Formats: sequence, C-alpha cells, structure tokens
Amino acid sequence: MKHSLRALLALILLAALTAAGCGGSDGDGGDTSAATSGTAAATAAADGAAEAPEKITIAYQAIPNGDLIVKQNGWLEEAFPDTEIEWKIFDSGGSVIEAVAANSIDIGLAGSSPVSRGLSTGIEFQVPWIFDVIGEAEALVVRDDIASLEDLKGKKIAAPLASTTHYSLLAAIEEAGLAPGDVDIIDAEPDDIYAAWSRGDIDGAYVWNPNLARIVDEGGKIILTSAELAERGKTTYDLALVTNDFASKYPDAVTEWVRQQDRAVKLLNDDPQAAAEAIAAELNLTADEVLPQIEGLIYLTAAEQAGPDYLGGKLGKDLFQTAEFNKEVGEIPDVKPEADYVKAVNPTFAEQAAG
Repeated sequence: MKHSLRALLALILLAALTAAGCGGSDGDGGDTSAATSGTAAATAAADGAAEAPEKITIAYQAIPNGDLIVKQNGWLEEAFPDTEIEWKIFDSGGSVIEAVAANSIDIGLAGSSPVSRGLSTGIEFQVPWIFDVIGEAEALVVRDDIASLEDLKGKKIAAPLASTTHYSLLAAIEEAGLAPGDVDIIDAEPDDIYAAWSRGDIDGAYVWNPNLARIVDEGGKIILTSAELAERGKTTYDLALVTNDFASKYPDAVTEWVRQQDRAVKLLNDDPQAAAEAIAAELNLTADEVLPQIEGLIYLTAAEQAGPDYLGGKLGKDLFQTAEFNKEVGEIPDVKPEADYVKAVNPTFAEQAAG
C-alpha cells in the first residue's frame, strides 16, 4: 500500500508539472531531457528528496565556515539518502579551479581571486553561494623585524599561488609602493607555510585560519588583515562553484545543497558554540580554538545573499574588479567583459532556498 500511494503521488505531481508547462533547468537540453528531468523530479518530490545523481563529488577546504558543519553533521547525506557524497579535501582554491576544469568535481569551494582567474581563462561554472566574506580570518603575519608594509622589501613572504591571500598580498605590496618583484613571494600551501614558519625559512605569510592562528601562537605579528583591505575596496570571499553541467541536470539538488549551507550559516550566527564544536571536529581543534577563528569571517544567510549587495549583482562586479587587478599586476593576461563575471554569479538557488 505504501508503494502504491507513493507511485500515485508521483503521477499526480507529474501531471501537475506537465499541465503547468514545467521543464527542467534553463540549460540547453532538448524536450526529451526536460521530460526525463520532470519525471525524475516528480518521483523525487514524492519521495521527499531532491532529484540527484548516484554520486556528488564535493571539493572542500579546511576553512572554519559552514561547509565543515554540513560535512561533520552529515546533512547532505541525510538530504540525499540514495546518493553517495564524496568529500575531497583541497589545499587551496587554485587546485579546486583545476579540478573544475578537469570535470573531476561537481561542487567546490574557492576564494574570489581564483574564481575570478578561472572565469578570466574561460573555465565555465556558476557561483551559487558565498561561504563567507573574508575579514580578519586572513592576514599578513610577519616576524618582529618587519614593522610596516614597506619593510617587506627583500623579505620571503609565503602565500598559496592564485589564492585570495596571494591576491591580498599583491594588494598590500602595491599599497606599500613596491613592485611584486621587490618581495620574494614563496608559493606554498597553508600547512607547508606553517611548517616553513616553524623552521624559520620565511619572514612572513599571508594565510588563513587555522594556520594563521598557529603562526600567531608561535610569535607571528599581524600587520594587515583582509578586513582592512576590504575597507579599501579589495573585498575577498570564499565562494561555492558548481559546474554548468551539474547545475543544468540537477537544479533541485543545487538548491537543496544551498539550503543545507544556509542551515549551517544560521547555526554559526545563532549558536556559535555548537557551530564551533562541529568545525573543531573537522579541524582536530577544540571549540575554544575555533571560536575566535569563526569571528574573523562574515556569514550570510540565503536571504541576505540573494539581494543586490551580493549574488544579485555586486559580487559579479567585485569579481571583475579582482580580475582587472590581477591583470594589472601581471597575474593573468586578459580580462573578460564585466558581463561575463556578473552572468557567472547565479542568485536563483539562494532565492529558492530562502523562499
């Protein structure tokens, strides 16, 4: 009887979707794929779950934001009970962009600078979510003999190539009136940066938590934060990317993924202690260590993100400005028209999740 009722509900919902002229996504698929998508969506709705593939591969990073909460609590596994959720850890956004280009992930996390660079080089994807607006959680930390940005000249300063911190470091160097070549910029991933600091191999680093906090604990001195750069027009973000193929085939799954991220943001804002405990379990830290780290990031709900200040307009313009700066300092050869960056940011999923 239970299975008969489920089938009947699916047929009723399918008939309603057909009568309303509902297709699948806004992708380029023809009538056959749209009909298939509608049938699967109806069945999924009757089952109480969004349509999803057999497997979703997600690229994540060790950053204290909502993504780690979703992972630790198994919320995606609950939302997609018939789907394998594969979590792949990456050291930096540049590697995530490479994985998108290689079609080896469906959804990932990368900073706004690597996202901008990826779009500039013609890699196609959509930005459906802002994990966080970066504030004091990313900073330029140095040894005691460096008192100002001008003192960076001739020093060894580490940052992951093509990351948001690399972008911020270049902005700091420009602000000091120096050329990028005046500073010995060392390309290294966050864990390697911490190891290099501990060995005394570098004079400083522009890096994010938790390695930023570790370096500070070992005597590092912060002389500039990304919050300060944001006040000067160099805002950076941790962003989600979804491949065009996945977003086109499984729009309901993307919306459900955003809904779970929104759930994590609300936990971060309403119950920081519980959020910190979940994140701490992923980072092998204590909740007390994580609490000050999450205070250095700004977390936005789906309703806040969908508006014109973020996914609804400004973020695309910020990505364009980031690309222009990267070209100015010689990091990328070309910049696409501003409309290309604005188009890549898709507020639809956040709007639906907030509804």
